[in-house]
Amino acid sequence: MTGFPQLRLRRLRRTQPLRALVRETRLEVGDLVYPLFIVEGSGLKQEIASMPGIFRYSVDLLPQEVEEIAKLGIPGVLLFGIPAHKDEAGSQAYHPKGVVQQAIQAIKKAVPELIVVTDVCLCEYTSHGHCGIVVDGQINNDQTLPLLARTALSHAEAGADIVAPSDMMDGRVKSIREALEGGGFHDTLILSYAAKYASAFFGPFRDAAESTPQFDDRRSYQMDPANWREALREVEQDIAEGADMVMVKPALAYLDVIHAVRDNFNYPLVAYNVSGEYAMVKAAAKCGWLDERQVTLEILTAIKRAGADIIITYHAKEVAQWLPTT
Repeated sequence: MTGFPQLRLRRLRRTQPLRALVRETRLEVGDLVYPLFIVEGSGLKQEIASMPGIFRYSVDLLPQEVEEIAKLGIPGVLLFGIPAHKDEAGSQAYHPKGVVQQAIQAIKKAVPELIVVTDVCLCEYTSHGHCGIVVDGQINNDQTLPLLARTALSHAEAGADIVAPSDMMDGRVKSIREALEGGGFHDTLILSYAAKYASAFFGPFRDAAESTPQFDDRRSYQMDPANWREALREVEQDIAEGADMVMVKPALAYLDVIHAVRDNFNYPLVAYNVSGEYAMVKAAAKCGWLDERQVTLEILTAIKRAGADIIITYHAKEVAQWLPTT
């Protein structure tokens, strides 16, 4: 191999046009999905204290918000619902006039081409804050499956393009696929939260979605942060059950998992740049400790470089305004 001085790798970095020309990983607005929190009521836009710049919206304010999102070139949104009433069975999750079902219809009426992804889980809807049915103090996997399938079907009926089960119950993808097929929704995609870890990075989200467990934690069903080989088994199982796309969540502390999934599966791969990752950047930037724009773009580029095709991020609207100038 020819060495220095014939080989000068810095030649490729000399100017911005040269750096752009040989750039290996490209972050684009079209790679991003923006999460939205939906509440019942009217005229509501509530800022989330732990997530500066992120709001809960009532359904009537969604058209204006999604029109702005679409104009920025962001191709899709991910919906989370916060109902006024919660119960042991999370019944508002699958109510045909639930807050997410109404939100889907409002968004599709305002911006039909915007991709609508819906979170399929019970944690925002249950009085105990867990992702499934509680029996004798334990989360019962099999009793939860029919309710998840019912929720996903109700979202498809309302017009969702993609349903995204995030509960981490075994067999949920199969149950949802069977429900969608039985309901005639053959083209509705399933994005499985296939490798979702029991992470401390979810803290601000639980504030936003009012979904903190009222007892114990979610370690009996979400993955142990120490494991990555198990993630491959989870992904493999969900693909076998009918998932069209798979997700790793969180993203930043799990780049090795994203990379492993990309190397082992030829399926669209989504990474969720979660609330804690967002909040840390916002807090440090507010203190003047880092450049928010540069750090955010570096983080998202790293997630893309690790192998993600799509990134769900609360920074999406800001990034859509930053990218044309980078």
